[in-house]
Amino acid sequence: MSKFLLIPDSFKGTMSSEEICSVMEQAIKSHCPDSEIISVPVADGGEGSVDAFLKAVGGERIAVRVKGPYFNDMDAFYGIINNGKTAIIEMAACAGLPLVEGNPDPKKTTTYGVGQLIEDAARRGCEKIIIGLGGSCTNDAGTGAAAALGVTFTNQSGNPFIPAGGTLKDIVHIDTSNLLPALKKVEMVAMCDIDNPLFGENGAAYVFGPQKGADEAAVKELDEGLRNLDRVLQKDLKLSLANEKGAGAAGGMGCGMVAFCGASLRMGIETVLDTVSFDSLVQGVDYVFTGEGKLDSQSLRGKVVIGVAHRAKKSGVPVIAVVGDIGEGVENVYSEGVTAVFSINNMAIPFREAKLRSKYDLALTMDNLMRLLSASRH
Repeated sequence: MSKFLLIPDSFKGTMSSEEICSVMEQAIKSHCPDSEIISVPVADGGEGSVDAFLKAVGGERIAVRVKGPYFNDMDAFYGIINNGKTAIIEMAACAGLPLVEGNPDPKKTTTYGVGQLIEDAARRGCEKIIIGLGGSCTNDAGTGAAAALGVTFTNQSGNPFIPAGGTLKDIVHIDTSNLLPALKKVEMVAMCDIDNPLFGENGAAYVFGPQKGADEAAVKELDEGLRNLDRVLQKDLKLSLANEKGAGAAGGMGCGMVAFCGASLRMGIETVLDTVSFDSLVQGVDYVFTGEGKLDSQSLRGKVVIGVAHRAKKSGVPVIAVVGDIGEGVENVYSEGVTAVFSINNMAIPFREAKLRSKYDLALTMDNLMRLLSASRH
């Protein structure tokens, strides 16, 4: 009996990780009906991360009433796994870009609701909180979340206020003395797959602001706000995080999680692999199937395929990457632990057409792969 471990990333805008696992499993079962299959859907910290973790390891989905991007009341959620010891939060649940569709404005949107989710998890006694930094509509550097957790921001007049992207420039003092005491007992981990600094041409505002609705003038204003926050952090908290890799993630949320919650910034796939106990799951496995929308030189920086390959390589298990597209510079993936790479693109057609038949093409590719693997066993 063969044993397979399926751990693909989603194909962005095409198929979710869970859908990919399902197609892969059907193909494997059709050729190896007596095989054992372990499916671990992966999410990168954005929308769908909570459900991916719950699907992979089981747990409970917790509903919470919080503030949305424009301080509106809304229903959000997070997940609890590991017998209530670990909380999984995706900031997109209450600060995600789809929540401001048709009315985006990173100068006004807030992460306050994310802080409320963190507070709820901490008060429940969670010992570890994993927060996914992805898919945000905000550029407040996590100051909204910090305010919800008890951090006080004051302006030139000495008045406390809750900063948003457009008012970061007004912060003159930060007081963390009233930070939620329960957080002192919590290990905070932020899933972050980008290494952008807090500000500057490669920072949060310039790189991601336009995607969130910021025009040229707004981008400059947001960037200046982030620079001001950095100055105040240095003055009041003796922290210099401007060049911290990942500080600019999710509108500067990376910086905020480190500065106000003492979080560590980790690659998303490393966090996932640790949380699902990958090193134990891979024992006795004959093949690992992974994948992502496009495998290229950027993947070598630590995306899902390479993260999985690094871990599987230690156990000597072959890793087969089934991907949407293969870009330039993928040759080095083989030295990183990937055994073989296959693209599901079976026809030379534009992406808008290819995405409509992606499940069919994935199934066809997996069928061909399983025919080859089955033949090699005889």
